[in-house]
Amino acid sequence: MPYCDLSSNGIRIFYRRCGHGSTKVLLIIGLAGTHDSWGPQIKGLTGAVEPNDEEAPPTVTVGGESNTLGEEVREGDGIEVCCFDNRGVGRSSVPTEKSDYTTTIMAEDALALLDHLGWKKAHVFGHSMGAMIACKLAAMAPDRICSLALLSVTGGGFECFPKIDLQMLSLAFRFLRAKTPEQRAMVDLETHYTKEYLDECVGSRTRRDILYQDYVKAISSSGMQSNYGFEGQLNACWMHNMTSKELETIRSSGVLVSIIHGRDDIIAQLDHARRLAKKLQPVARMVELHGAHLVSHERPEEVNLALMELIKASKSKLEPEEWSQLAESESGCLVLKMHPPLNNRNKDDANSLIMYKLLGKLQLRFL
Repeated sequence: MPYCDLSSNGIRIFYRRCGHGSTKVLLIIGLAGTHDSWGPQIKGLTGAVEPNDEEAPPTVTVGGESNTLGEEVREGDGIEVCCFDNRGVGRSSVPTEKSDYTTTIMAEDALALLDHLGWKKAHVFGHSMGAMIACKLAAMAPDRICSLALLSVTGGGFECFPKIDLQMLSLAFRFLRAKTPEQRAMVDLETHYTKEYLDECVGSRTRRDILYQDYVKAISSSGMQSNYGFEGQLNACWMHNMTSKELETIRSSGVLVSIIHGRDDIIAQLDHARRLAKKLQPVARMVELHGAHLVSHERPEEVNLALMELIKASKSKLEPEEWSQLAESESGCLVLKMHPPLNNRNKDDANSLIMYKLLGKLQLRFL
């Protein structure tokens, strides 16, 4: 099995590589997710359905001459992706201390994995918590990033908490009480997809029935996430924050950014993603699709086309201002032109911040 050993602390990160080519893509999954959650993107970007199990190439020295990716990516070359289990879930190590889980620490894990693979640079795509980690990685090592895609992302902290209503309270209660793959699968479906999508018929069965079986199988094979892992990853989301300096590092690097979000996401609210897109102007482009938190599964073709557009724009060295102001997308999704952020939040935002911080502290106390 392919592992990246972090020699400094004994942590092991499990990963898979798929596809072949000089274009390298690192996929970072979100809270409680495992590497195989990227299935639709792996198939869409590489055409591969089976992983490459060969050994990783020799570790690259960032300041040296060796570069697996190369300075130029020739048109027609294929794509190789790497997806992995974050610490605390799947086949990767599970530290028992909450302090061992922050988005900065997990970004360091991802950077170590790039070194292990021998990838000097890569396109980095993250989903939810994985997008938070991707932001930290881009601020930590902007010279290692070809482009950045942030799916279903928020700014962390109070923004991690969804709009509070009876439906969400019920889902949260059921999630925390889920002890079996079957119970967990039922909750995951309702938080990951729109009801409209789940109720669609595929042959004689609904998508809900089909996905339920898939989810139970996947959860059973990888195992239920331990309390240490879940609490640690949740703590990382709660503590996540991008400083003004970190955001400026991403902006000034000139790396193109796509923020891709489902308009019906009940986990990561759309307004938070829009706010982050404004903060990352002029390099960020806001892409909105019909779909929920797992928009990458619900609308895989549109998401994959948006990701390919990002890769192509990066290869062609498109100027950030051109990228962020493109009015239409080949994928047919809604692309919003963003305006510079306001310097001050209004009173309602301040009140919301206080309320969500209190809710967050209460939730973490019950875990």
